[in-house]
Amino acid sequence: MLAKLATWVFDLGQPTGWWAAGCRNPAFKGPGVGYAGPMKTLLITYHSRTGGSRQMAQAAAEAARGADEVEVRLLEAEAGCASDLLAADGYLFVCPENLAAITGEMKAFFDRAYYPVLGQIEGRPYALMVCAGSDGENAVRQMARIATGWRLKAVAAPIIICTHAQTPEAILAPKRLDETALGRCRDLGAAMAAGLALGIY
Repeated sequence: MLAKLATWVFDLGQPTGWWAAGCRNPAFKGPGVGYAGPMKTLLITYHSRTGGSRQMAQAAAEAARGADEVEVRLLEAEAGCASDLLAADGYLFVCPENLAAITGEMKAFFDRAYYPVLGQIEGRPYALMVCAGSDGENAVRQMARIATGWRLKAVAAPIIICTHAQTPEAILAPKRLDETALGRCRDLGAAMAAGLALGIY
């Protein structure tokens, strides 16, 4: 499984390097192909209003759990805090774009955690996913600026899934993402888990 996941890491064009730090779970689970040390943790923090971002986060988590050497935590932004970030080795941040910005709940998570972890998570890998009606770039830029302030390392291009919802009714309606969109999220989750498991970042 790890060998297959590793091909996804390189297919996605990930940079290589040694950035992992601050293991949450030091339990050793046995040797494996390219195994780099204690078990690593991938934290997937998300907020969702109409279900799209939740499906993206869940798809990424499902695929990431294929790497036995990585613990995957799926965390709603409302419940997240600084200790969750400190306990993880890599991050996937997922949210909708509302009015050309990240949602208030996702912003509140970053507000709570920003200063308590500043200077303590530098160099750890991260990636972004956004569910948007038609754009998503502003939400990506907003989260990327926060990650830059933390000195995190981007290891994949952001994923933006556009639902093309434009009317008030369509915007507020529950979302159901297709398999093509969810497949992109699964690939990213699997790649991040493989990179952590193999010690690539």
